[in-house]
Amino acid sequence: MPTATRNLTPSGVPPLKSLLADPQDHFRRLVKDIQITLGSENGIAASDAVRRKLQDMLQEYQSDEVAWQKYAFRDPTETFTRNLVDRGNGNYNLILRGTLTETRYAWPSLSKPGPMQVTQSTDFHRDEVTYMADTLGLHKISNPNPSEYAVSLHWKVYTPPNAAIEGCKIFNAETGQATHVKVYEYYSEFGRRCSD
Repeated sequence: MPTATRNLTPSGVPPLKSLLADPQDHFRRLVKDIQITLGSENGIAASDAVRRKLQDMLQEYQSDEVAWQKYAFRDPTETFTRNLVDRGNGNYNLILRGTLTETRYAWPSLSKPGPMQVTQSTDFHRDEVTYMADTLGLHKISNPNPSEYAVSLHWKVYTPPNAAIEGCKIFNAETGQATHVKVYEYYSEFGRRCSD
């Protein structure tokens, strides 16, 4: 749907939608509203107004396991599984179940290798939202409770050209050294388990 045919706020961003009563539609509506809000904007270059709109949309969403469980495949033999819900861009992480710890680090020095400096460590719980961008440093997401699985909805920036295909850099917290890795394959896509 072209943005020009929608009602827009003064900042040019579609207004927040009322969340639908049906929990299945509620989750899909969130995904669709994020797609519409991002439009053709690149997640990295999205305007402040668009970033605020996305944050508001995610904070308004109340997690309902019935609504998202068909997308959340888990495997007890894996540290985590990547389950694709949408191919959009963004920088957000919405906790749907459990608790996740985000540890942020300053960018390591290229000229002086050594342990990376932790700048912040925060626990996020169900229905809480975190935002991350390269300008804020690097981060690690972990589950502090290994006996309970956690579920989060990530709208991560996978550009340029596409880290989901090309890979990305991971950093060793002890040395600050970067290593290029291929990003894990999807465990499921759009509610269907991918073949082995």
